[in-house]
Amino acid sequence: MKGSKIWILVLVAVVAVIFLVPGLRNFFKDQVMMKPTVEKLNNEVTVTDAEYNIELKGMNVPDANLKDFKGKVVFLNFWGTWCPPCRQEWPTIQKLYDGKKDKMDFVLIAMQDKEEDVAKFLKEGNYTVPVYIATSPLPDKFLVKIFPSTFILDKKGRILKKEEGADDWNSDSNRQFVDTVTK
Repeated sequence: MKGSKIWILVLVAVVAVIFLVPGLRNFFKDQVMMKPTVEKLNNEVTVTDAEYNIELKGMNVPDANLKDFKGKVVFLNFWGTWCPPCRQEWPTIQKLYDGKKDKMDFVLIAMQDKEEDVAKFLKEGNYTVPVYIATSPLPDKFLVKIFPSTFILDKKGRILKKEEGADDWNSDSNRQFVDTVTK
């Protein structure tokens, strides 16, 4: 009985340390709770004309509407400067953009962010990936619950890949996927 009480106290202490020490808490979330999930859509899901109609205020590019990208392969990412996993994946998105911007369009939509925070983040990171803030309501299909969330759309508006959580977008597998869908 005494031994089990000691183990319970040790377990409680470990859990307390994980949640009370910021560095450990973030590591735990990144490693255990925030693992990205990839949903390769078996059932064809297509973005409709109405769902493409999202007004976008350009942060480092001219204003646009998502429908301007219809008929093109699109890397569509929903993120926030306040989101640690979003910030974590940004360097890999920049590398993918640098290597693949001639094959696909990139539309990164900052969510729940102030324009000045987004501008500061882009400047500090020396990021050139096109970033927007949505100025019209998002359709249900793009109302994400996990940040970051990324959709890869083909030229017909089909969602080929949906990724929830941070990913290494510069990985060989992601580059091969982009090469396949942009042929």
